[in-house]
Amino acid sequence: MTASDPDGAVPGEDATIPALLRGARGSYIHTIDAFLARAGCDDLPRNGPFVLGGMARRHASVVDMIRGLGVTRQAASQLIDTLVVRGYLSREVNPADRRRLRITLTDRGRAAAGAVAAAIGQVDEELAAMITPAELAGMRAGLIALATIKERTRSDGQPKDL
Repeated sequence: MTASDPDGAVPGEDATIPALLRGARGSYIHTIDAFLARAGCDDLPRNGPFVLGGMARRHASVVDMIRGLGVTRQAASQLIDTLVVRGYLSREVNPADRRRLRITLTDRGRAAAGAVAAAIGQVDEELAAMITPAELAGMRAGLIALATIKERTRSDGQPKDL
C-alpha cells in the first residue's frame, strides 16, 4: 500500500511513513472493537474508548481526556452526553461545589475500559512477538517524536511561533 494505493494491502518496506501509519492504525481499533462487542459495549461512540480507557487506567478526569482529543467544546459536550445516556458515565452535582458536575465511570464504563485495556494488551503482545525490544523502543521513540512535531506545528504546517 502506498499513499495512493487503496487496496488495503500490508505496506511494504518502501512505503512512506504516512502510508505505514494509515496501514497500522486499525490494528488497535479493530481489536478494541472486537473486545468491546464481546463485552456488550459495541455502542461506544468514536473516541469513547480513549476517554473511558484513560479515565480508568490513568485515573484522569473526563475533562483531561477530552482535552487530549483536541475537539471543540461542542463535540466534547456531545461525547460526554452520549456516554452518559448510554450508561458509561454518570453525571452528578459535585457536593464540594454545586456549580460543577462530577463525571465518573459507571460499572458499564469500567467494563468497557477493561475490554479496551485487554485489547491493547493483546495487540501489544502480538507486536512484541513480531519485533525486537530495540525495534519496539525505536518505534515508540519515533511516534513520540511525531507527536511532538504535531504539537509544535499549526494546522497549516508552519511552526506555532510564527
